[in-house]
Amino acid sequence: MKIGKETVPRTAISTSDENTIVVRGRNLSRDLIGKISFTDYFHLLVTGKLPTPAATAVLDATLVAIAEHGLVPSVQASRMTLAAAPDALQGAVAAGILGCGSVILGASETAGRLFSEIDKRAGAGGDLDEAALAVVKAYREAGKSIPGYGHPLHKERDPRVDALFAVAREHGADLRFIAIADAVERVIPGVLGKDLKLNVSAAIPAVLLGVGFPLLALKGVPILARTAGLIAHLNEELEQSIGFALSYQASREVVYEGELPEGFGRKS
Repeated sequence: MKIGKETVPRTAISTSDENTIVVRGRNLSRDLIGKISFTDYFHLLVTGKLPTPAATAVLDATLVAIAEHGLVPSVQASRMTLAAAPDALQGAVAAGILGCGSVILGASETAGRLFSEIDKRAGAGGDLDEAALAVVKAYREAGKSIPGYGHPLHKERDPRVDALFAVAREHGADLRFIAIADAVERVIPGVLGKDLKLNVSAAIPAVLLGVGFPLLALKGVPILARTAGLIAHLNEELEQSIGFALSYQASREVVYEGELPEGFGRKS
């Protein structure tokens, strides 16, 4: 039984023979190694094109912005995994990355979809606030959260937001999606009844879409960045393990609400 359109596996990313490794049409050893940064290489891998100076600056800034934010859930899962299996660094990294979903890190993609929907609704020269209001109301009526707004720690704007926006402005990126992100922030109080400020998960697509980064690859940016942060935490974990301390703290805080058998807790 055939599933999908293709019957022959095809890729435009890489090939090789006994003498040459080709990546996106370039000789890896001759044209890329030592010639471009990892940020530019990531852009080339994803898009097939070398980035503009604005795209390099913005993509690099987003990777730096999202790589590390302390002992967040994905980091705790990663460190506890390594504490239990110190020989499996790859498994511990995977444990952290598997926690990248719609709430943690994955919101960049969903926020990008929100902004793209507003962009299409407004069209050229349309009122962004009106378009943002209509789309946010539709999300609200559908029971969907507004991705990229609100933060458990940063009650005012996430400090990374303005830093990323400044990089985009400084390097001449298209600012349309920043304007859309700002418009969403303005209309949220009137729809949700509370003032939710931009967080980094909205800032990332706002600046990356402005330099032509693909919408469908947005989720990959925080995943790539957080991998670097996880490796740093895991290196520290090997030197000074806190994985079991994290699990002990969780155990101490647990409140059991189920039934208990007769005699449970009685000292013998």
